[in-house]
Amino acid sequence: MNEEAVVNERNPHSGSAFQGVRAIDYTVIFVRDMAAMRRFYEDILGFPLLRELSPGWIEYRVGDNTLALARPSLTAADVPTPNGSASLQLAFKVSAREVDQCADELVRQGVNLLAPPTDQVFGHRTLFFRDPDGNLLEVFADI
Repeated sequence: MNEEAVVNERNPHSGSAFQGVRAIDYTVIFVRDMAAMRRFYEDILGFPLLRELSPGWIEYRVGDNTLALARPSLTAADVPTPNGSASLQLAFKVSAREVDQCADELVRQGVNLLAPPTDQVFGHRTLFFRDPDGNLLEVFADI
């Protein structure tokens, strides 16, 4: 059985209007500490600032995508994720050589690695660490 057949069997909504979605345009991280998160994404990761729509909405360009840091508004009444718990995982794809370079740079900047660069059996070289709000970040490469 081919992969497409398996996907179609598992996807009863194959006629859904959402089949037109081709990419994630932007990702929003709801932040607890905007100042710490800005320092991390701008100064540690070096993501270029795209625009600042307000003090509560900051956008960065990451490849073809936009990564936004935002203070919650529509979800402001939600129970916050407990400190020390990740709300999301972001995975950034680079070359295998760059995984090690990113690890070295993070260590130089004082960021604790959750796992050093590791070759995984599923064909990725991975590096894991957290941002100031506790979100799980991964830098990986196909190997």
